[in-house]
Amino acid sequence: MRIAFMGTPEFAVPTLDALLAAGHEVAAVYSQPPRPAGRGKALRPSPVQARAEAAGIEVRTPLSLRGAEEQEAFAALSLDVAVVAAYGLILPQPILDGPRHGCLNVHGSILPRWRGAAPIQRAILAGDEKTGITIMGMERGLDTGPMYAVRETEIGGKTAGELTEELAAIGAALMTHVLDDLPAYTPVPQPEDGVTYAAKIEKHEARLDFSRSAAEVERQVRAFNPTPGAFFEYQSERIRVLTAEVQDLSGAPGRALDHGLSIACGEGSIAPSLVQRAGRGVMTAAELLRGFAIPAGVKLG
Repeated sequence: MRIAFMGTPEFAVPTLDALLAAGHEVAAVYSQPPRPAGRGKALRPSPVQARAEAAGIEVRTPLSLRGAEEQEAFAALSLDVAVVAAYGLILPQPILDGPRHGCLNVHGSILPRWRGAAPIQRAILAGDEKTGITIMGMERGLDTGPMYAVRETEIGGKTAGELTEELAAIGAALMTHVLDDLPAYTPVPQPEDGVTYAAKIEKHEARLDFSRSAAEVERQVRAFNPTPGAFFEYQSERIRVLTAEVQDLSGAPGRALDHGLSIACGEGSIAPSLVQRAGRGVMTAAELLRGFAIPAGVKLG
């Protein structure tokens, strides 16, 4: 099939690779424009742009698709379908209507649960037992389109990074499966019940809230690993927590309960196991405490 691929982050790269491996004709790749990154703030192309350029595919990085010129350029591709995976731009109706079979999206949840920007993190924060990938036909509403295929996976104790990598692989395989027999598919409308919205993650949410139960705090840790990184502060220094375990110890929320960095929560306690100080590498809690004492009884937050 003749396809335009539209995606930006690492999550989208496996789907692009799968399309190429399956022999589809990728006429063009659309991605967010390069952004300043690193200490020098040099412009860095997105992972999708870098992968497409390495494969010799034309890459387009418009700031918007609302202009007539961009829409005409898209229409001129004469596409069978557009495949979208975490692109990051709103697709106006002329773009949605352009390809012969419309635009198909790789969405990181079991729709209609967690429509929106951050479905993976929100599923972890909510304590969902499972999530998955939905291949969805795109329309003007926010992730409201009909479903072509769904595949589930258990969340368990996975971090957002681990779950994102797993779902990216599932999404790539599921999208190519759908494209193999696309004209035969009859998409199913989403159920009207069970709709939830996955709002964009704000940086302030990554501060650990020890007034919550230990189970909820541990989910914060997993949901914000690797970004933006769950943290607490002590002596004006921010300590990132990458992994933590739930414990049964109790005390005033936010208080260090011992010299091993057990921290009381609203119910139970947590014990960070992998942490990181600003400008330092990842270390165990024991390694942190050897050079940065956090005595029992101090308030953390």
